[in-house]
Amino acid sequence: MRHIRLAALALPVLLAACSQGRIVENSEYTDDSQRARVAGRLSGNDDGLLVLGTDRSRNRNTAGAPEASSGLGVNAYLWRATLDTLSFMPLSSADPYGGVIITDWYSPPAAQGERFRATAYILGRQLRSDGVRVSVFRQELRNGAWVDAPVATATSAELEDKVLARARELRSQSASL
Repeated sequence: MRHIRLAALALPVLLAACSQGRIVENSEYTDDSQRARVAGRLSGNDDGLLVLGTDRSRNRNTAGAPEASSGLGVNAYLWRATLDTLSFMPLSSADPYGGVIITDWYSPPAAQGERFRATAYILGRQLRSDGVRVSVFRQELRNGAWVDAPVATATSAELEDKVLARARELRSQSASL
């Protein structure tokens, strides 16, 4: 009986420790100036402090590459590249420690009656071709209700390729500095 009481007391503490992500409000992401500010803050490229609240100068390795000690739980190039690639969709939440980026529903202007949402997972601290996974979800408006619909099989792979290309670009830009 005593173990049950201890477990009941410890459960809220453990659950609170798991909630490290920050929910980004859509109002923070409505115009380009706000979008740049939020993306910079989440990617650690904002003026001032990084996500963990440590000074940026202490988080640079000798080559200036942020991947080894960026204060993020995942590869900084993949993180930033994923934010850049998915920036056309409204950001719902981003967890730089766990490497999860979730967008809100997005309806393309040319495709009325359908909407998309994406979830990206950065899988480690190394810049590797298998270091990012993107899941795309699609819904169609039928009889006034949103209904799940299949997504083209190549869509996720194309987004992953764009993220990887952007990450390589960011790495080459930082190497040339």
